[in-house]
Amino acid sequence: MEMSLVRMVRNSKFRHVFGQAQKREDGFENIRVSKTSWDSTLCCANPKFLAIILETSGGGAFIVLPLSQTGRIPSDYPLVSGHTSPVLDIAWCPHDDNLIASASEDCSVKLWMIPDEGLTTTLTQPTVDLVYHERRVALLLWHPSAHNVLLTAGWDKKVVIWNVGTGEILVHLDSHPEVLYSACFNWDGTMLVTTCRDKKIRIFDPRTAKLYSEAICHDSARASRAIFLRSGLVFTTGFNRASDRQYSLRDPQDLCNSIAQGNLDMASGVLFPIYDADTNMIYLCGKGDLVIKFFEVTPEPPYVHYISCFKTTEPQRGIAMMPKRGCDIIACEVARFYRLTSNGQCQVVSMTVPRKSDHFQEDLYPNTLAATAAITAEEWIAGMDAEPVTFSLKDSFIDVTATNQNSNERRPRKRAIGATACRASGSTISRDRVSRAATMWEKLLNKNKAKQMEKQNAEDARA
Repeated sequence: MEMSLVRMVRNSKFRHVFGQAQKREDGFENIRVSKTSWDSTLCCANPKFLAIILETSGGGAFIVLPLSQTGRIPSDYPLVSGHTSPVLDIAWCPHDDNLIASASEDCSVKLWMIPDEGLTTTLTQPTVDLVYHERRVALLLWHPSAHNVLLTAGWDKKVVIWNVGTGEILVHLDSHPEVLYSACFNWDGTMLVTTCRDKKIRIFDPRTAKLYSEAICHDSARASRAIFLRSGLVFTTGFNRASDRQYSLRDPQDLCNSIAQGNLDMASGVLFPIYDADTNMIYLCGKGDLVIKFFEVTPEPPYVHYISCFKTTEPQRGIAMMPKRGCDIIACEVARFYRLTSNGQCQVVSMTVPRKSDHFQEDLYPNTLAATAAITAEEWIAGMDAEPVTFSLKDSFIDVTATNQNSNERRPRKRAIGATACRASGSTISRDRVSRAATMWEKLLNKNKAKQMEKQNAEDARA
């Protein structure tokens, strides 16, 4: 009997996503990137600015560049220079594109307001100065939906959640015996996941500091990372005993067992998982790597699907991802990265879905995060929960065909940037899609719980 073999290809609109570096003149050059040994991304971006931690003498500083000011940066460009020791981490506020936080070895956290036109003189006086930690502060994390809520973690093993509007400490988390490697809120900020030098992953209630669960994250004590996915699952990166870099996907209700796990390579750099909640794609970027690997997470086995990778010739020292409202939606750009290299260059990399259409691609761009907080810090600490505010990018879409028809000569294509004045909106299509995805994830979690119950019942029967 003759049998015809049919190659089954997974159906996904992101299967052909590819990365492409923009022209050198569209990036930034002559940047003295920090040489700190701490595993930080060293930069962060929003639709207005790119901020980069610099190597300086006599204190700590970082540079804030308007995205329009590309090319070679003058050596005397104004800096943000208020720390007395090197800066270890920086983070833009998700609800205010002009507000940035910085953490330093001088044990302080400072907040800075950047004018819309950028800096004309070096900024030395912060808007807010948060002093509590007794050793270097190495980690910053903003709450996804509550205004002015910032988490800080230091080498004194203290994790603190602040109301930066008042400078008040809201929550202390004192459950970590070692230094924190990473921290991440879930979609609505009701849970917090952390990884620690003691090799454990922990999940907390960030308001009460109650520890929900803990488990070994990866076998090696080398740096690990953990992030919450929009579905509620947890994705981690780390090393095994043989020093292989690996990832895992876990259920918060059963942290000890992985839903999916895979080994990647034997490189030594720490893997930073960068998550896009709109597309459910994860980009793995390692310090010193020449590639950016990207995966799609779905409810179907094997759950974490490798798509492709972007390759370059210069190893990366740091990396930042642009929020979706800053991407070029006409070119079907689903992600944009800013890669820092050792030669003082910041390379812009665009991840694009190859499509030819002059219409808004609603399946690629569901409602995305807006630059608006859903609740206040006071409401959050009082017990109120709220999902982040989202809006449709369709409102900022430019119809290229209509533009060309109204012009007598061919004009360069304009870049459609998500509106900074975001408003909440929705669509039946996106709500239905999210509802179906949520149902599939719920079935997966229930199936995992059923397996655990069967395993426990079998062990009880043998006992």
